[in-house]
Amino acid sequence: MIFGRSRSNTMATTTSQFFAETVHGYGITHLFMVPAIFTPSMAAMEDLGIRRVTTHHEIAAAYMADGYARASKGPGLCMGQSVGSANLAAGLRDAYLSSSPVIAISGGPQPDFRYKYLYQVVDDFSMYEPVTKFNAMVEKPSRLPDLLRQAFRAAVTGTPGPVHLEFPGRLGEGVNGDGEFQVIIEERFKHFPAYRPESELSALQEAAALLTSSKKPVIVAGGGVHASGASAELRKLAEKLNIPVATTPTGKAAIPENHYLNVGMVGSYGRWSTNEFVEEADLVFFIGSRTGGLATKNWLTPVPGTPVIQLDIEAEEIGRNYPPKVGIVGDAKVSLARLVEMVQAAGKSAWTEKAQADLAAWKAEKAPALASEATPIRPERLCKEITEFLPEGGVVVSDTGHAAIWSGTMIDLNKPGQRYIRCAGHLGWAFPASLGVKCALPDKAVVCFTGDGGFYYHMSELETAARFGIATVVVVNNNGALQQVRRGFDRAYGGAQRGRAHEMWVFEPGNLAAVAQNMGCVGIRVEKPDDIRPALDEALASKRPALIDVVTDLDIQPQWW
Repeated sequence: MIFGRSRSNTMATTTSQFFAETVHGYGITHLFMVPAIFTPSMAAMEDLGIRRVTTHHEIAAAYMADGYARASKGPGLCMGQSVGSANLAAGLRDAYLSSSPVIAISGGPQPDFRYKYLYQVVDDFSMYEPVTKFNAMVEKPSRLPDLLRQAFRAAVTGTPGPVHLEFPGRLGEGVNGDGEFQVIIEERFKHFPAYRPESELSALQEAAALLTSSKKPVIVAGGGVHASGASAELRKLAEKLNIPVATTPTGKAAIPENHYLNVGMVGSYGRWSTNEFVEEADLVFFIGSRTGGLATKNWLTPVPGTPVIQLDIEAEEIGRNYPPKVGIVGDAKVSLARLVEMVQAAGKSAWTEKAQADLAAWKAEKAPALASEATPIRPERLCKEITEFLPEGGVVVSDTGHAAIWSGTMIDLNKPGQRYIRCAGHLGWAFPASLGVKCALPDKAVVCFTGDGGFYYHMSELETAARFGIATVVVVNNNGALQQVRRGFDRAYGGAQRGRAHEMWVFEPGNLAAVAQNMGCVGIRVEKPDDIRPALDEALASKRPALIDVVTDLDIQPQWW
């Protein structure tokens, strides 16, 4: 198949058959839903090899589709009837914040029944506007072909993002229809990036001149590096110029984390050593980063006024938060390859040596915690064991909050093909998302890293994992609390909590491994550090959905800013 061509070799006689054939043609292997929605098409998929994963909540379905999309680098699909449409919209928030191409399809009001209080129906369409790139009503069967193709097109073009189509009727039945519907598969829009725009030569030349003349440059690699598949080009540029590389949470492992130029994760959830290093730079090159608050410590890192180069596929992102000396609009992979050709090689400098010294200081500070034999277990030791366990090509899927800080700063991804997929801010996202990741990457080790507070959100999806045999390894950092809010309550109570304050953030002790076993999964409880690695090995070897319930210390908190 020639990339970019359209393929049209089938005709469908019903909209349900058309929808099923189109989803299949775009290479989607799993869709995630709360039934019932567009049931004739679900039946039409029976012999096409598409798994219709029924979840226990529309938000979980959206999170699974999100994980699937990020892992497959193509569209993910979630669906729900009209009564769950608001939940589905809420589930798209993380995909929107993370630039993930999720296609959501929901039922909605039929024109003939508007304003008549039809059972279960509310007009939820406007709720999708803030969390989608494209939001459209399919008002009659004849509009399904062009709007469905537009949904795939919009999801993966430029910066990827979620889209929504509303079908009329509680179950989307208003789009049912007979006729002749040509199935057209546009090959270009099966994956992202759909297009690779080239940057202006003059902008690249200006950037090359700045990079070679600065004394203390640093690259900040964002999620756009992964989206573009530009890790090799990033590494070549960094090595040729001997420029240290920091990564945003979404850009983590853009180059191997044991590479001599990788200084670690920057921002509110980053390492103190990385933040201080970036703050000392005399030039910062943002690649594929929106320069948002999390990645920049609310725009304090780098220091405002620091000269900046920014490379992004979307022109409107250039200069949004840091006015650049040079703005480069284009695909990261193409642009970095051209930059590599333009610059002259540079040797190591005092700046490069400082990067290595700062990182060594951070590692020395953390070494005792990483090797700790204490019980309850320290989260740092748990992260060290995951680092050593995760095989080549393995994926860590992390929740937000403390889970993101522990995993982002303490789990190192050094082996070929390893990936880090993180929550953009919605606690509880990681577990359902990890099921979607595993559906997209069935032959890879997928490890979900979450706390008990995050896991409780969608614990019911253990049954989904068991029913469909989705063999994700879920590691729960179980400290019996929503620990991240502890400091806020300490301040609210004037420094020392009293009375019934703990009721607002501390849970009753729970054995989550037993819950997993009762729901048809492997469940392993770990209370000693030396038992972590055997539990990880056992869970992966089982080839079943597995939960490792690690009892950790409530009083150990990560550093964050």
